[in-house]
Amino acid sequence: MNITILGLTIPFLGTMLGSAMVFFMKRQMNDSVQRALLGFAAGVMIAAGVWSLLIPAMDMSDSLGRLAFLPAITGFALGVAFLFLLDKITPHLHAMAESPEGPKAGINKISRTMMLVFAVTLHNIPEGMAVGVVFASFLAGGNQISFADALALSIGIAIQNFPEGAIISMPLRTEGNGKFKSFVFGTLSGAVEPVAAIITILLTSMILPFLPYLLAFAAGAMVYVVIEELIPEATRDEKTDICTLGFALGFALMMVLDVALG
Repeated sequence: MNITILGLTIPFLGTMLGSAMVFFMKRQMNDSVQRALLGFAAGVMIAAGVWSLLIPAMDMSDSLGRLAFLPAITGFALGVAFLFLLDKITPHLHAMAESPEGPKAGINKISRTMMLVFAVTLHNIPEGMAVGVVFASFLAGGNQISFADALALSIGIAIQNFPEGAIISMPLRTEGNGKFKSFVFGTLSGAVEPVAAIITILLTSMILPFLPYLLAFAAGAMVYVVIEELIPEATRDEKTDICTLGFALGFALMMVLDVALG
């Protein structure tokens, strides 16, 4: 159980470490570093979605024979739809991070800060659920998901959370907030992940029959975030080279973590 708790907290530590960059950097992150980190995070998340979520979801449904893909495609579509609707009711992360003026003129500093943290927090819920679902599957037994598989996904999400934490805390610092306050708000945005993961595990007995759908749901949610948030931010102004290299490195690293260690 102790190693499970450790696995659940790793993504939160990624957000915390990313937010802590506000103590060491100037008011703005180097553009090339930011693009490389976002590309790296995108590669990690795509690989995690395939090897840690979609493939195990189909393996769990092998009793369906040639229709084993149905739970995976259904959950994947629902995950994409969920994030699509979420994006319609919350600000886009990159749109809010680009300008200290926030998405709408006239919004005061406190409102802008809270909107940013709120938007990121909502986006982190599916990631916390993904970690919880994978660890719930591991704790339930079976051969589809090992502890190494679950740990690899947890590390992958932590890697993705690192630049996200920095991208949150740095704009908050740019707005005139103190370094410590910016760090706290950036860190709090990731606190929802272990909470969502723990709740998911506590509901294991209820969700066990739906695990293939939930794994695929998490994959769909993460792929949506990559395409909608990470890639556009990393490739803006047609500067794609460093993002592409970062993506390839992240994908390869996650593939090694998930396949070789699993």
